[in-house]
Amino acid sequence: MIRTLGIVVLVAALFVGLQSVYTVSETEQALILRLGEPVDAVNESAEPDPGLHFKTPFIMDVLIFDKRNLELDLDAEEILASDQERLIVDAFLRYRITDPLRFYQAFTEERRARIRLQQIMEDSLRGVIASIPSSDVISGQRAELMDRVQAAVEAQVETGNFGIEVIDVRILRADLPQQIADNVFQRMRSERDQEAARIRAEGEQRATEIRADADRQATIIRAEARAEAERIRGEGDARRNAIYAQAYGQDPEFFAFYRSMQAYESAIIEGTPIVIPPDSEFFRYFQSETGQ
Repeated sequence: MIRTLGIVVLVAALFVGLQSVYTVSETEQALILRLGEPVDAVNESAEPDPGLHFKTPFIMDVLIFDKRNLELDLDAEEILASDQERLIVDAFLRYRITDPLRFYQAFTEERRARIRLQQIMEDSLRGVIASIPSSDVISGQRAELMDRVQAAVEAQVETGNFGIEVIDVRILRADLPQQIADNVFQRMRSERDQEAARIRAEGEQRATEIRADADRQATIIRAEARAEAERIRGEGDARRNAIYAQAYGQDPEFFAFYRSMQAYESAIIEGTPIVIPPDSEFFRYFQSETGQ
C-alpha cells in the first residue's frame, strides 16, 4: 500500500514537474497566459532568451509563435486595371511576428492573422492596380508597382497595430487572361504586319528612286566617257597623222615603202586570193629587184 502510494506521488510529482517547464528555441517566441490572460512574452526580438523556462502549472499556458519570416501566398485572381482591362495577378507576402502580445490580442491565432493579411493584401493590390493602366503592369513597371503595394500593406498593418512587420511583397505574375491575351496578340500582330508592309513599300519606293538615279548617273558617266574617249582618239589620230606627215616629209620614198609593207601585211593573208593586174601600183615594189 505504501509502495503504491509512493508511486502515485512520484508520478504526480513528475507530471507537475513537466507542467512547470517549457522550452523555446532560437526560431520561436512564446506568450505566457495566466487563466487565458497574456502576462509575459519570452524570446522576443528585443529581448532574446531561448532555452528552458519555468511556469506555474495548471494556471499558465504557453503559446508558441514562429520568429522567422513567414510567407502568405495568395491565389491568382482577376483584377481590373484603370483602363478596365482584366488582369490575372498572382502575388505573395512575407512578414514576421515582432510583438506576440499585440499579435495575440489582435488575432488570438495565426489562422485569423493569415485571413486578415490576405484581405489587406488583396485590397492593396486592387487599389494600386486600379489606379494604373494594364500596359504599365505588364510591360515593365513591376518594381514600382510592388513598392506601392507594399507601402499600402504596411500602412494598414501599422494602423491596425497587429504586432507584425511586413518584410516583402512580390508579384509573381500579372498577365491578361488567355482569351484576351490571344486577342491582344492578334491585334498587335496585325498592327506589326501593317507597319512592316508600310516600311517595305517605302523601302521599295526608295530603292526604285535609288536605282533610277543610279541608272541616270551611269548613263551620264558612260556618255561622258565615250565623249572623252572620242576626244582622246581624235587627238591620237591627229598626233599619228602629224607623225606620219613629219616622217613623210623627211623621206617620202621610205615612207611610201613602209606604208606598202603595212598594206601587204594586212591584205596578204594565207588562203586569201587576190586578183589584180601585174602592172598594178599595189605591187610596184615587186617589179624591181632593188625595190625601186
